Amino acid sequence: MTGPTITESQVLDALRSVMDPDLHRDIVALGFIRNMKIEGSAVAFDVNLTTPACPVKDRLRDEARQAVLAKVPGVTDVRVNMTAEVRRPQAPDTSALKTVRNIIAVGSGKGGVGKSTVAANLAASLAATGATVGLLDADIYGPSIPIMMAAGSPAEPRPDNTIEPGLAHGVRVMSMGYLTPGDQPLIWRGPMAHKALQQSLLAVNWGELDYLVVDLPPGTGDVHLTLVQTVSVTGAVIVSTPQDVGLQISMKTLRMFQQTKVPILGIVENMSYYVCPHCGERDDLFGHGGAKEAASSMKIPFLGEIPLDTAIRRFADQGTPIAIADPESSSGVAYHAVMGSLAREVSKQAFKNIALTIVEE
Repeated sequence: MTGPTITESQVLDALRSVMDPDLHRDIVALGFIRNMKIEGSAVAFDVNLTTPACPVKDRLRDEARQAVLAKVPGVTDVRVNMTAEVRRPQAPDTSALKTVRNIIAVGSGKGGVGKSTVAANLAASLAATGATVGLLDADIYGPSIPIMMAAGSPAEPRPDNTIEPGLAHGVRVMSMGYLTPGDQPLIWRGPMAHKALQQSLLAVNWGELDYLVVDLPPGTGDVHLTLVQTVSVTGAVIVSTPQDVGLQISMKTLRMFQQTKVPILGIVENMSYYVCPHCGERDDLFGHGGAKEAASSMKIPFLGEIPLDTAIRRFADQGTPIAIADPESSSGVAYHAVMGSLAREVSKQAFKNIALTIVEE
């Protein structure tokens, strides 16, 4: 005697109980279910997420499997394959970077808060999940990314007036630091910096990218305006330290992005605390929690805390972000957590204000 016939409609109905905790819709309505196959009492399908960095993918896989087993009569085996496809924001892309799905600006109010270190670690951490990632060092006058991302090949000009990006730790990298010898300074006026950034954005052979992380100069100025006027920016990350001075100045950069209609993806509190490597005692050298409180009061995401750690500086000087060099360390774990929160916010932007149609069978 054969068991009940299992239909695709039954499986989809069961999966409608599985909710994405960030997008607040079920995975069927979101269009995540792909390639369903039913063979006897066995069901297999893909769950196609919005990013390979999704921090809840294991949870969604388990919930999907349990939903089908519990709600569809006759099912004895469920195989769930987790895949990912990074979406671009739904606003039409009129820029020249049509092959770049998301542009993420990383800014700070003042220098010395570790913005470039955060940008490098976020880019490397995203790439480690399997995403295709680029990193643009837009700090024209003080480029530091070539030092922090030293492995691999540097960016190179091509005879056709394009630039081949460098490659380091799976990240495609561009910086003016590759094109200026040694410690030679760039003594440029604003219009020259404007042109250099446009060339770094538009003349580089970025290829298909899920994320392009742009490390901006500190403060607000020509480079920031050039970026938002040249390309469609998915959103901005603000890097601050806990103390009031750094936080208040960072708020100026945040307001600048808001005034230029760039969504704020969140705030990162860098140098948040220090843990003594000898005794393990924690010390809040610059205070603690200021960025989180500011994010809460402004109703914007708080992406996480990064400790003040000599290992972060040591690996950066060696050309390898700690998120890659020592991912199991407390600082490596902290960076991966911030990256997961960032990927979540980018996915939210891709689905914002969309009328999603539930799949009908």
